[in-house]
Amino acid sequence: MNAAAAGLEVAASLRAQLSTLAGSPPTQAWRELAKQALSDWPLPGSGATLERWRALVEVARFDLSLAKLVEGHTDALAIMQELGHEPAAPAGALWSTWAAESPGSRVLAKRDASGQVTLSGSKAWCSGAEAASHALLTVWFADGTGPQLVTVDLRQKGIGISSQAWRAVGMADSASADVRFEQVPATLVGEVGDYLSRPGFWQGGAGVAACWFGGALALADTLREALAQQPSAARVPFRQAALGRVDVALGGTSALLREAATWIDAHPNEDASLVALRVRQSAEATARKVLDEVGRALGATPFCSDAGFARMAADLPVFIRQSHAERDDAAVGERVLASSAARWAL
Repeated sequence: MNAAAAGLEVAASLRAQLSTLAGSPPTQAWRELAKQALSDWPLPGSGATLERWRALVEVARFDLSLAKLVEGHTDALAIMQELGHEPAAPAGALWSTWAAESPGSRVLAKRDASGQVTLSGSKAWCSGAEAASHALLTVWFADGTGPQLVTVDLRQKGIGISSQAWRAVGMADSASADVRFEQVPATLVGEVGDYLSRPGFWQGGAGVAACWFGGALALADTLREALAQQPSAARVPFRQAALGRVDVALGGTSALLREAATWIDAHPNEDASLVALRVRQSAEATARKVLDEVGRALGATPFCSDAGFARMAADLPVFIRQSHAERDDAAVGERVLASSAARWAL
């Protein structure tokens, strides 16, 4: 079976499985998906990147907290495969990827004479920490070299997990926490700097945009369904105009996601930073546009009476803040200036 066909099969299977998980807490749904579905996803740059992203869209449209858990899990599997690392973990293990580096919070790795590596220090904003069995995370050595990827079994002694600093209303179900390590054994993955220098770094970053897009689709569905249930004569023009603006925004980001996936599959070993940043900024802008348009068109009703909508509307603004806003706009501009290609030609 070729990569594209495998990807289509994954997306179809995922849709069917998600339909059986309605009402399940995200951590439970994650556990069920990990038993059979997540290890079969196409890898970025494998020829079926779009199908990988379609799977992320399906999960995000279903539940954004679940999408955060699934994205981190599948990202960990993809990174380890890209770097040729075979994890010592059982089938069905729940993986998280923790690469955020918060000020004043860093995990240090110490290697003894035998080559054994132990971790000490704190990692903030660890999605899935309260449910994951294993993590792939960035750490640093005492001499300042890093980041270095390591895997760690979270069921060991010396690991403390605290959710007291996680006060979010949006993405509250992402099982996020701060994690403290005290001389915890870990396994090195790749070399220092591999996390950022590998082609998959930006390929994975572009995939996060698919999650944001899926959340925007869920909100747009609510607007479309609300209008579709009304007789044509009863439809208020300003609501139809809002739907039109939502369609244009979603259509633009959808096209850009398809274009980005095609480019990545055609250039799997090249720098995808401009492609990824462009699609992330488009997805963020679309998510904000949809949030605004749907809220203005439908008023307070879905926020107050539709639990699924209210949760999605709270989750999406938090999730898209993985974007670095104007910093990423500037990064796009920097790369455009450095490139000689005709970026805007049809």
